[in-house]
Amino acid sequence: MAAGDMRDNLLGISWVDSGWVPILNPGNVLDYFSERSNPFYDRTCNNEVVKMQRLTLEHLNQMVGVEYILLHAQEPILYIIRKQQRQAPSQGGPVTVPLADYYIIAGVVYQAPDLGSVIGSRVLSAVHGIQSAFDEAMSYCRYHPSKGYWWHFKDQEEREKAKPKSKKKEEPSSLFQRQRVDMLLLDLRSKFPPTFYQPKPGEKPIPVEVKKEPEPPAETVKQETEREPTTKTSAPAPPSKPPPEKRARLQ
Repeated sequence: MAAGDMRDNLLGISWVDSGWVPILNPGNVLDYFSERSNPFYDRTCNNEVVKMQRLTLEHLNQMVGVEYILLHAQEPILYIIRKQQRQAPSQGGPVTVPLADYYIIAGVVYQAPDLGSVIGSRVLSAVHGIQSAFDEAMSYCRYHPSKGYWWHFKDQEEREKAKPKSKKKEEPSSLFQRQRVDMLLLDLRSKFPPTFYQPKPGEKPIPVEVKKEPEPPAETVKQETEREPTTKTSAPAPPSKPPPEKRARLQ
């Protein structure tokens, strides 16, 4: 990342000097924050002037410009430093405007995001999630001129294949349905009664041809009658008894 980009976007970086971490305390935390390698520290602030002149931090109240103060300390892990703009020497009224806050956790320095950055980040995350949901939903949308729009999910075909195919049973009609159908048929019959053709007086009726099957010839009838006894005689005859023995007569 370029140096200009790091200065513009300080919310995504951190800084630490491991040599100071074991000895950090509320008395030297501002000296630790004013290290030259710290990208969050402004060299043109009043703290740098006081440090060069070897004055105490109480002289900051009599100066005008950018300064750093220790806002909160929770030893030994948490320290909060505020960057503020002093508009006039302190005379008991609010003469400072907060510019930024920095928190030090276990020696690591971070810049606290402002309210606008937090809201912008949350809105961007929400919009990204909504856009991703719309893109995924559009991938399942299908359209055909004859069918219109419908949803086609990837696991829909697998579910349909896994389901056992059940035959649809035809349900019997109910009494209400039968009565309703009978009423409709009677209504149609009353509106459109059947018409029968009646001949006018003196008009001959139209003969109706009735097709008769041709009678079989007499020879075929005789052959069938002759086949019947043969079929009867062809059946096996029951076993016959032997003839009685002849006895000799005595004279």
